[in-house]
Amino acid sequence: MRVVPVSFENLVENLADQITSRESDSRVRVAVDGPGAADPARLADALTGPLRLRGRPAVRVDTGDFLRPASLRLEFGRTNPDSFYAGWFDEAGLMREVLVPAGKDGSGRIVTRLWDASADRAAREPYQELAGTAIVLVSGPLLLGSGLPFDFSVHLELSPAALERRTAEGQRWTLPALHRYTAEVAPEMFADVVVRLDDPRRPALVIER
Repeated sequence: MRVVPVSFENLVENLADQITSRESDSRVRVAVDGPGAADPARLADALTGPLRLRGRPAVRVDTGDFLRPASLRLEFGRTNPDSFYAGWFDEAGLMREVLVPAGKDGSGRIVTRLWDASADRAAREPYQELAGTAIVLVSGPLLLGSGLPFDFSVHLELSPAALERRTAEGQRWTLPALHRYTAEVAPEMFADVVVRLDDPRRPALVIER
């Protein structure tokens, strides 16, 4: 594997250039995929400013706001890795309320937050109209390989040792699901950009494997 070290700031600028060059006259749906230890929300949040400076409205969505109800998520317990892998996130809701309407031929009317996990009820966010050149940045784990229609994808990769070391104690029960994702899906093989993030202060672009 060949990697090129890059500062976080330069990584953000590089990605903003790549994303805006993909579709100059239509909406773009971007996945920022990675485990919690890689903090994909941080990178997605950091992209919004540079994208807007390039003339592209940027909208943020996090899969933590698209969870299934607790009665479904926790059916087999609060720390079941199989449930986390296959039944934690409301992919159908994400498709219906974000990814399909944000597509090139979609309505452009999306909901950025569907579920309030703390209250375990619908968040009831109002619909918002996307500009015709908007970029929708969706962050979270396990985003790739299940048929979600993204136009551009970034995968944040950690070595097994780094993933074990950097996963918070309260989230270590998700590790079997994250290892399964790497083994079964191999997102690093088809993501548009792969970023090695064993050390959050020293990201590196994976150029070839």
